[in-house]
This record gives sequence, structure tokens and C-alpha cells, in this order.
Amino acid sequence: MIALFWLIPIALILGLLGLVAFFWSVKSGQFDDETGNALRILIDEDEPLFEDAKD
Repeated sequence: MIALFWLIPIALILGLLGLVAFFWSVKSGQFDDETGNALRILIDEDEPLFEDAKD
């Protein structure tokens, strides 16, 4: 029973920290570009990523 007196406040504090981190990430703009990253993979670049080694 004494463990519940420790575990419940710890769980509430961790939940509150997670909620604060979520609101901070929303406020700082982490979730603003929803479609940019999804469509960026479809862009075909003309330059190759790696140069061929010519020895």
C-alpha cells in the first residue's frame, strides 16, 4: 500500500511533464508542416546523391 503513495504522484508528475512537452512542441511549430515531408520524397532531384569513384 505504501508503494501507491509513491507511484501515484510519480505517475502524475510524468504525465504532466509529457503534457507540457506536447504543448511546448505544438507552440514551437513542430507539427506545422504536415504534408511537406510526405511529398518531399516524391521530388526527383537531377543530381546523383553519390559521385562514382573514378580511379
